[in-house]
Amino acid sequence: MIDLRLLREDPDRVRASQRARGEDVALVDSLLSADERRRSSGVRFDELRAEQKALGKLIPKASGDEKAELLKKASQLAADVKAADADRDAAAAETQELLLRLGNLVHPDVPVGGEEDFVTLETHGTIRDFAAEGFDPKDHLELGQILGAIDVERGAKVSGSRFYFLTGVGALLELALVNAAIAQATAAGFTPMLTPALVRPQSMAGTGFLGQAAQDVYHLANDDLYLVGTSEVPLAAYHMDEIIDADRLPLRYAGFSPCFRREAGSHGKDTRGIFRVHQFDKVEMFSYVTPEDSQAEHQRLLEWEKQWLTSLELPYRVIDVASADLGSSASRKFDCEAWIPTQGKYRELTSTSDCTEFQSRRLSIRVRDGKQVRPLATLNGTLCAVPRTIVAILENHQQADGSVRVPEVLRPYLGGREVLEPVAK
Repeated sequence: MIDLRLLREDPDRVRASQRARGEDVALVDSLLSADERRRSSGVRFDELRAEQKALGKLIPKASGDEKAELLKKASQLAADVKAADADRDAAAAETQELLLRLGNLVHPDVPVGGEEDFVTLETHGTIRDFAAEGFDPKDHLELGQILGAIDVERGAKVSGSRFYFLTGVGALLELALVNAAIAQATAAGFTPMLTPALVRPQSMAGTGFLGQAAQDVYHLANDDLYLVGTSEVPLAAYHMDEIIDADRLPLRYAGFSPCFRREAGSHGKDTRGIFRVHQFDKVEMFSYVTPEDSQAEHQRLLEWEKQWLTSLELPYRVIDVASADLGSSASRKFDCEAWIPTQGKYRELTSTSDCTEFQSRRLSIRVRDGKQVRPLATLNGTLCAVPRTIVAILENHQQADGSVRVPEVLRPYLGGREVLEPVAK
């Protein structure tokens, strides 16, 4: 959530942020009104309680008609205090509810607009000319079947659409990717983490995933637990309700977990293969830093993502995501999109978001710097979303006979294997 003091001092900035997100601007005025009621009702309650305490000291000293009058007044005052307390609680609850609906403040450098209004910041690698090489590229599913690596038919039989099996070299390729990604993160100073896949509502809400993203979340009603869509959620909640000494920052974690997403609203999109699925594994980077360091940390996370994609020898571009496509927690987001030959376009492989103080305020995570205690900043960055990375590797490194060249960085994790060979024609 944002700082209420900032809302009071500069409501136009918050309105502009909501407008850039394409979200309800009137929410800002509703929140200002609720906050004013919360503060005024709090003052009213404090005044009445002080009057009630003062009256309580007079009653034992009074007698006769005076005492009777004081007792009558005390009775009325008790009712007024109770009503004021209820008003204060109601206003506080409304303020909190509205505050949780407000997205993070959009960074001023973010391009304004929708999904297609991003700005391309840089492009890396060379897109292969398959026609010049003398063959038409196969898509990842056909390659996966030739290699005995992907089985979506049995995935659908067992679990339904958008589920899959990774088999043989497909399973080995995932393990290689995860191990290589964790190795890179560990070398960069991240602490490896295996995180829970089920979290409590306060963890999911605290990271901002029960707002506009709620339709994509799986909820286990009998247990009131949520399946995570990313290990960002448990990594953010890891230090929930804690105060961290400033000299411990930055704290950096690399979480590996299964991820579960309903993919609501994606009907008809990416239905072939494993590009958009309900369950997948991912290595996620997560950082806790001081608010002053969040923009620099954001660039560092982006550099680690670029290092990863470059090591996989993939052509990719970096985009500055537009305001209406940020997600409620992010102030700014960069995506790295790899070229997918059979689609003839770049598709998102990694994403890194600067969430500033938004999540830490909701999760009550603070930093102690000398005598000052204040919210810190949180950031997240995908290092390796496994299925999409497999898609990019298979399609970009395929050879005419259906085999796939293994990027050098993965070879030590595949027993030195340089090529994935077809097992079926």
